[in-house]
Amino acid sequence: MRSSSFRYRAGLRTVVRNVAMISIIDDDLFVRVSTSALISSLGHEALIFDSGEQFLASGCLKDTACIITDLHMPGLSGLDLQSRLLAEGHCTPIIFITAYPKEEARSRALDAGAVAFLSKPFHETDLLKSLERALKLGE
Repeated sequence: MRSSSFRYRAGLRTVVRNVAMISIIDDDLFVRVSTSALISSLGHEALIFDSGEQFLASGCLKDTACIITDLHMPGLSGLDLQSRLLAEGHCTPIIFITAYPKEEARSRALDAGAVAFLSKPFHETDLLKSLERALKLGE
């Protein structure tokens, strides 16, 4: 897993936590901010991007432990992003979120290795379970 560790004292014991960098890509500001807040509340670092192009240009891919991406966005779609990453040899776990779930897109994403395909609005426990699976894959 691409993460960093930090230690802090909790009472009389030292606690070691792994902090994963999670990249959230969505053209909806509310989704980016609320998902980022949820991820941050778990102690992970959340980076937000409004497009797949912005994410790719950021240089953050190498440090990203998991990508949470919208399916439909202007420019590079979530599926296009997944295809491009796979073609370039990257195997970063991906969780798709979408307001327009189509079985064809779901099958394509999962067949290409996506960890999950969640329909908006999704329950936060579904996202958290998916993130846990994704981070285990990256270990």
